[in-house]
Amino acid sequence: GLVRTSPSKTVCNQHCARTGMEKEIQKTVETCHASFRENKTKPVEARRRNLLQLNLFLDERKAEILQALTDDLGKPTYEALLAEWMNARNEIAYSLEHLDEFSSPKKVKKNILFMGDSAYIQYQPYGVVTIICPWNYPFSLVMVPLIGAISAGNCAIVKPSEVSTATEALFKEFIPKYLDPECYPVVCGGVAETTALLAQRVDYIFYTGCTSVGRIVMQAAAKNITPLTLELGGKSPVIVDSDSDLSTVANRILFGKGVNAGQTCIAPDYVLCEPHLQEPLAEELKKSLKTFYGEDMKASSSYGKIINQRHMGRLQSLLNKSKGTLMTGREMDAESRFMELSVLTDVTADDELMKDEIFGPILPIVPVADMDGAIEFINQREKPLALYVFSRNSKFINHVIQNTSSGSVCANDTVMQHALETLPFGGVGASGFGAYHGQFTFETFSHRRACLVRKQAMEGINKRLRYPPYTDGKMNFTMRLLGKTPGARGSGKILLLVSAAVALLAVAAIFVRGDVAPLMKRFF
Repeated sequence: GLVRTSPSKTVCNQHCARTGMEKEIQKTVETCHASFRENKTKPVEARRRNLLQLNLFLDERKAEILQALTDDLGKPTYEALLAEWMNARNEIAYSLEHLDEFSSPKKVKKNILFMGDSAYIQYQPYGVVTIICPWNYPFSLVMVPLIGAISAGNCAIVKPSEVSTATEALFKEFIPKYLDPECYPVVCGGVAETTALLAQRVDYIFYTGCTSVGRIVMQAAAKNITPLTLELGGKSPVIVDSDSDLSTVANRILFGKGVNAGQTCIAPDYVLCEPHLQEPLAEELKKSLKTFYGEDMKASSSYGKIINQRHMGRLQSLLNKSKGTLMTGREMDAESRFMELSVLTDVTADDELMKDEIFGPILPIVPVADMDGAIEFINQREKPLALYVFSRNSKFINHVIQNTSSGSVCANDTVMQHALETLPFGGVGASGFGAYHGQFTFETFSHRRACLVRKQAMEGINKRLRYPPYTDGKMNFTMRLLGKTPGARGSGKILLLVSAAVALLAVAAIFVRGDVAPLMKRFF
């Protein structure tokens, strides 16, 4: 016969399993804290060594990395290499090239009061950081923040997405073989494991994902006043001016929308244009679709897949509920997770497609009366992660930039701002806060510590000018010496020289006469 388990015993087993998991995660975090205190990750040479180990991981496991990305998202090799593998490799190269520069103290300007002192900013690692990653770029969005955390000298706990199962398994298997697991552990699992990880006290949290989970992460961070970066998303608009070459516009919009089958946080989410441009633009988009992916998009080796059946259902529901006019698309195959890129015109502001970030291969075109109406449309909504504008008029492009707000803006192209490592990547408002890439990644994972090193000398001046008892003479002299005049331009160096001369005379007066009052009367 069957052995039946009582409900109470099942609940008990589940509780015990959860408790065991929570204790294991707690132990992992405690081990990381101990490793950081033992100075395992802070020395610059240790950082360089770990970066080189990550580079070795990229080289030796390239085939496994590409296979995992194919299994999870059906990524074309071109996209997997450029947007994932090479993105990580370039970040390592950039970090290694600039590591000494980034980690060295940065001297700051001083006024007369501190001329004999050493004043600088020291970039220090936070300590133990938690990196929680999404499923859409499951390799590079783990690697790039991890590279920054290592460059800055931190220990890092990596939590890859459980949705991208093949890439999660890749990190679980290989990261411990290339990095010290006591400094850079990988925590796998779903909501329960992430919740348990967020309950632990760490020194910094870096989260990439959706806004709803971002709010939960922020609440968890608030309990321990933990600093954090939130890389979220939003509906990134595209403004198309009537003077644009629609063929070029279509190619560049479709490139940004087609990459990773639209599952990109900075993908064009919707298009704003004047009514007469809708159909011509849609026709050019249809031409671009055939040029990019051929007559049978499903057979194209240049187009990816939707991550799973749940998201297939979500996207199909959006498309079915939309009241826009379908110009092309709609074909789906749930078994192979294929969804044809769809373009719709006459989409209204209250359409189902306009409520939340689409995050898939559906492109609505929303007609607006004019370009001022497009700007107003954007400003009435949450600030997006990216904004795109197509125009041959540089004044109009600047007008859009000056009168809107977004994490980034790119004129006459889409998604390419992400490829420039000297630009910060991050959101604003509901699309997140904090930024990374290149030097900005290092700075994100570093505390800027203000350092002032003084000497135990010149105490006579302190006694007569700085310490109590305060007198009118001390006050007047010090205010004249250190005070600045708002709006006075070009006088800084002269004021510094005069202040230095007066200060030297004051020192002389103190040592010769023991009193600065006669000098103050003479000059003031």
